[in-house]
Amino acid sequence: MLRKLTLALTLAATPALALVPINEDPVIHNRLLQGFIGDAIANNCPTIKPRTMRALGELNNLRDYALKQGYAADVVRDFVRSKEEKAKFKAEAAEWLKARGAEPGKAETYCKIGEEEIAKGTLAGTLLRSTK
Repeated sequence: MLRKLTLALTLAATPALALVPINEDPVIHNRLLQGFIGDAIANNCPTIKPRTMRALGELNNLRDYALKQGYAADVVRDFVRSKEEKAKFKAEAAEWLKARGAEPGKAETYCKIGEEEIAKGTLAGTLLRSTK
């Protein structure tokens, strides 16, 4: 009985010890990257606008996910506010967009990608709306 209790307590404590750094969690990383991709599209395409309330809702959902995974609220807050992390995500989003044909200064390239993402229903696409 004592052995089972010890094992149960050890297993209960393990998730907190096994957390990867928040910037390496694949769910958090992928969802934030999609947000930065959507933001870059909206900033570079005049016929695509951000769905701000939807984006805030997704950010809240992501915060809730991080807290449920065991990340402390201050860790989540610091990560979201980090200028260094924002710069990394912006650079990664720019590379993602470039690989799909986006060219700085050419709005039509961003618009094309944005329309495709909206049509596919990707997370980035759901954070955008076309005004065409």
